[in-house]
Amino acid sequence: MPAGLVGRYAGVVCDLDGVVYRGPEAVDHAVAALSSLAVPVVYATNNASRPPGEVAAHLAELGLTVSDAEVVTSSQAGADELAERLPPRATVLAVGGSGVADALRDNGFRVITARQARDAAGSRPDAVLQGYGADVTAADLAEAAYAVSAGAVWVVTNTDATLPTNRGTAPGNGTLVDAVRRATGVEPTVVGKPHAPLYRLCASRLGLDVRAVLAVGDRLSTDIAGASEAGMDSVLVLTGVDSVTAVAVAEPPLRPTFVVQDLRSLTEPYTGPHRDDGWWSCGGERRRLVAGHWDIASQGSAIESARAALGAVHEALDRGDMDTAAAGALLSDLDRWQ
Repeated sequence: MPAGLVGRYAGVVCDLDGVVYRGPEAVDHAVAALSSLAVPVVYATNNASRPPGEVAAHLAELGLTVSDAEVVTSSQAGADELAERLPPRATVLAVGGSGVADALRDNGFRVITARQARDAAGSRPDAVLQGYGADVTAADLAEAAYAVSAGAVWVVTNTDATLPTNRGTAPGNGTLVDAVRRATGVEPTVVGKPHAPLYRLCASRLGLDVRAVLAVGDRLSTDIAGASEAGMDSVLVLTGVDSVTAVAVAEPPLRPTFVVQDLRSLTEPYTGPHRDDGWWSCGGERRRLVAGHWDIASQGSAIESARAALGAVHEALDRGDMDTAAAGALLSDLDRWQ
């Protein structure tokens, strides 16, 4: 078995943005850390527009050796969901980038575009798979609405409301899904993060039970929530969106199993917090809450301090002895990795 935290698991499913890269640049230590793992890794993304080959090529540019099969997208999870619900060669309207149509074809579906659906206005598709695409138009959304209203199965890759770009924040797939939802009054099946299907597909790709897989991410509301729903243990890496403060105020389903500074920690022994005669200890750190303030008996490393503090604050929150505003204030001085 490999040493360190990852040695407890037989495989890893890893988020991308904020964990492996930020835009075109690799996150510090990510490439070396992932290359050193002795267990297989698949990379999971809510990005439905890019085919796996494009994502794998991006990772290769950063220095990782990744095959197309080691990238799992929410479009693939959507096509997999439809394969369980529809007969072979069913007709599916693809709304979104090229990754949506590619995933459907790979599953043996007959794929049509919005223009083809409009031209064949008397025969509706059996299903709609909706994902993000920069070129999605109002006409595309209208055809999706017509099909869903007529009874087509409606699966969406994700409901992320916004999409960060180099020019600012743009409407994400969730905003486009809302347009179809409001037009039809129908609720779609969502397969991407924070839901379980994408994670179950990753485990299947690895040939492993979900309990044997460790999910790595930087966002509680998507990466950690999806892993939790799927029954996977998870690790929050503090190189992306969420901070120690965010973990402090998170509800139990959004609390990661582990919290680490960066991906190097995957191959290092993990020291977690534990309660010790009224104190919360982690490595060299020993602290407790007294009348809403910290009493610190000894100090460890920065990450040991954060883990011990999280143990104490979560205990207080779960007992009802503290509210989230107070919890966030107590942890704010420990957000030193962003």
